[in-house]
Amino acid sequence: MKLLRYGDTGFEKPGLMDSEGDIRDLSAVVDDITGAVLDEDKLADLKALDPATLPLVSADTRLGPCVGQVGKLMCIGLNYADHAEETGADIPEHPILFMKANSAINGPNDDIIPPRGSKYTDWEVELGVVIGKAAKYVDENNALDYVAGYCLVNDVTERKFQSKLSGQWTKGKSCDTFGPIGPWMVTKDEIGDPQNLDMWLDVNGQRMQTGNTKTMIFNVKQIVSHLSQLFTLYPGDIISTGTPPGVGMGMKPNPIFLKDGDVMTLHVDGLGQQTQKVKFE
Repeated sequence: MKLLRYGDTGFEKPGLMDSEGDIRDLSAVVDDITGAVLDEDKLADLKALDPATLPLVSADTRLGPCVGQVGKLMCIGLNYADHAEETGADIPEHPILFMKANSAINGPNDDIIPPRGSKYTDWEVELGVVIGKAAKYVDENNALDYVAGYCLVNDVTERKFQSKLSGQWTKGKSCDTFGPIGPWMVTKDEIGDPQNLDMWLDVNGQRMQTGNTKTMIFNVKQIVSHLSQLFTLYPGDIISTGTPPGVGMGMKPNPIFLKDGDVMTLHVDGLGQQTQKVKFE
């Protein structure tokens, strides 16, 4: 099942994608797609609906972030062995965690607007994990029981803000518009193995990133378990699990960064596609 949110920014309505690829309105069934509807029982109720009985939504409607009222947007850094290699970083002993401000979250096809003065804005295609029930001190073997589904994330990053401004990576990760999620959340029953998903990202039609989640250093089970030892994961929380090689910062001999008018297109198998235009202020 593919759950989504559609409509104007800040006024999104809940919906689902039917088997024909059409958007169906869920407003008469649930208020929104949030952590409150992501437990197994409520998802089962939604899955039992006949999409043909739900109102059809115009195909050209804007898609918003696929999950509303996100509690925490957590990100794992340097989690692909081949990406760590391209950046010259050591393989981490434990998952590297940083937070992305919720105010960065935007729709999957909304414009990316780098902050004033930015010259080093970069791209990162990632697998997002959506938590479905509260997780605390979870064992790896049971970790996926706490996952509601998966989504596509572009972890857009301003590299100078990330590494040259004193402080944490959060500075370069949390700029407004730097957290596109969606186009939809796919329930975990439709994703057989989260550790074997192809992914790619193009800039202006040129392939920049190509990868597969099988090269993750820490897999989804390990990440969910590890984070749950540190703090409670709540329904609607999202974990962005790292990016494969091909980021602009790692390009040889010279790094490449986003320019005004550039268009990013990114994809993860089974999770759909995003397209964003870069617009500098």
